[in-house]
Parts: sequence; structure tokens; C-alpha cells
Amino acid sequence: MKIVQIVFSPTGGTQKVADIIVEGWAESVTKMDLANASLDYSNLHLEKDDIALIAIPSYGGRVPALAAQRLAKISGNQAQCVIVCVYGNRAYEDTLIELRDIAEQCDFRVVAAVSAVAEHSIMHQYATGRPDQTDKDMLSRFGKKIFEKISRQDASMSLPEIPGNRPYKKAGGAGLVPKADGKCTNCGLCAAHCPAQAISMENLKTADSKKCISCMRCVAICPESARKVNGALVSVAALAIKKACSERKENELFI
Repeated sequence: MKIVQIVFSPTGGTQKVADIIVEGWAESVTKMDLANASLDYSNLHLEKDDIALIAIPSYGGRVPALAAQRLAKISGNQAQCVIVCVYGNRAYEDTLIELRDIAEQCDFRVVAAVSAVAEHSIMHQYATGRPDQTDKDMLSRFGKKIFEKISRQDASMSLPEIPGNRPYKKAGGAGLVPKADGKCTNCGLCAAHCPAQAISMENLKTADSKKCISCMRCVAICPESARKVNGALVSVAALAIKKACSERKENELFI
């Protein structure tokens, strides 16, 4: 048996949540990075006695399409699975129910689900610094409860109703495409690590708007802080969700 993390975390918040939950499950954890554009996901297979944790961020209340496409190619082989969606304190809407459907289509056995809050990847004033210590303590307790259930081998019990709707809400477009300013040194890190391969080494200053998914990895990894999104557009978007983000949302466990 091995513990396998299957994570899409362009800016690191979702990975932090995933690491907290599985801490103490095993001495070592195998990690599959859904943001890695070079992997052949159709060659990734789990064994029935493995335990998988699939963690993704919520993009507009849905599973990111790119993550869904790559996840769909992985063979779960009836491995037990915990699904996790991470959001920036607005709402995760249909993300968890969609992720459950995708996981089951990949032949995983979903035994638990978690929604968790992390700092918004674009509008950092929302959920700033989360997961904070309160979150970490709560997610750690969630992880222990989940592992206890798996260890008791009662994972065949029905999963509590997961919030969300079918059909899922309409997915939104990317909208915010980062561009580089004069501080760019043409190091190429953004192009090399773009999950969507939307940045060309021949034109590092911008990104292909048809490919860009506004994941903000290029912004997060730029050593010169040269890549940014349009400030005016971010302000408008932040104002639109201000009311929804005004109260602290808490992490949830479905087991």
C-alpha cells in the first residue's frame, strides 16, 4: 500500500492543504503533479490497496478544466480516494460534486471529501495567510478521522451527501492573462512551468489568451515579480465578490 497525492496546485495553496491532511498517514507520500504539462497521465495507474488524495482548487465553482482532463486519464483501479477542493473564501459551488464524479469515472472509490480555504490566488486580500494555524489544526483533525475510517476498513459505507448540483454551473473563461513588465529578464521559468503551455520561449512577455487558464503560476514563480495581471480588472473582480468573501468560511469534512 502507498499513499498517493494527485494535486493541481499552480500557486501552492492546494498543495499546502493536501500535505496537512495526509501528514501522519505514512512515512513517504508519492506525488503526482497535475500541473506538469510534460507527464503522460494515461500511464499513471494505482493499485487497489493504495490510498489516493486528489486535491484541486475551485475555479469559479468548478474543477479546472485542465486538471479534469488530466485526471480523467489516470486509472484508479478501485483505490480508496479522498477528494479535496480548495477555494479562496468565496464559494466552491459544484467543485466537489464534479470532482467526485470524475474520480469515480476513473475507478476510484471515494470515501471522504474535504472543502478547505486558502489565500485567493489572484485577489490576495481574500483569505490572506490561509491556511492559518486554526485551519491547520482543523485539517489535521480531518486527516486523522479520514485515516481512522480507512484503517477500520469501513470505507464501503455510503458517503454523506456532497454539496453541489448536476448539471454543474457553467464554467467561466480565464479572463485575466498575466503579462511581464520591464523587470523581466527572459529567464524562461514562466514558460517552463506553465501548466497550460500558454507561454512561448519566443515571446515571454505575454501568454496565449486562448490557452491561459489564469492559474497565476507564472506570477507566483517569477523571481523578479515581473508578471502581473491588469490591476483595474482585478479591482473590478474583487469588488464583485467582496460581499461573498466578507465572512470567514470554514473548512468542511464529509465522511
